[in-house]
Amino acid sequence: MDVHIEESWKSILQSEFDKPYFEQITEFVKSEIRAGKTVYPQGKLIFNAFEKTPFDKLKVVILGQDPYHGVGQAHGLCFSVQHGVKPPPSLINIYKEINADLGITPPNHGCLEKWTEQGVFMLNSILTVRANEATSHSKIGWQTFTDAVICKISENKTGVVFLLWGNFARSKKTLIDTQKHFVLESAHPSPLAGNAFAGCKHFSKTNNLLEQQGLSPINWDLKDPITN
Repeated sequence: MDVHIEESWKSILQSEFDKPYFEQITEFVKSEIRAGKTVYPQGKLIFNAFEKTPFDKLKVVILGQDPYHGVGQAHGLCFSVQHGVKPPPSLINIYKEINADLGITPPNHGCLEKWTEQGVFMLNSILTVRANEATSHSKIGWQTFTDAVICKISENKTGVVFLLWGNFARSKKTLIDTQKHFVLESAHPSPLAGNAFAGCKHFSKTNNLLEQQGLSPINWDLKDPITN
């Protein structure tokens, strides 16, 4: 199957695109749209995480679960929303931790694209969702695909920092070779987890691990110097 995706990822993932389960995912999403359902994110943004962070540039993985299901929110990057959309509660808690950890003032938006441009791969385990119905596409096969993505990263790269927030993300640790990669685990940043995410210091810890390998740290500051 010919999937429009960034070229370095295409060479890594072509074997998955050729499997029957991936064809079934594609047909399911198309059938939803034919039936008049609204699916997020829009088609050209389903693989946005892959487009923004090429495989050969990847240094850090942040793993989410399900796309946001509200109007204008999802754009293919976990925890991120498009400009002009109010940052959701989990993202606000992420910003609070960055501020506590590194002293960085939160931006006035919820778009995390600047991280992806530095090698942070923002992967949701499920890549589509029906509007206003959380986890509605959780059983159509996306996790088979994204589990394979995690395995490919683990097998083909070294020294990647994986950030696993919450029990769902932490369950993916078994897919990662911890002898050659770094895994940082914490509670989910959702307010439903109380204040358990606070104090994890994953942002400074990530940069320390990158610098130990001679790699440039991530600039977690998302503020636009002109508008903020």
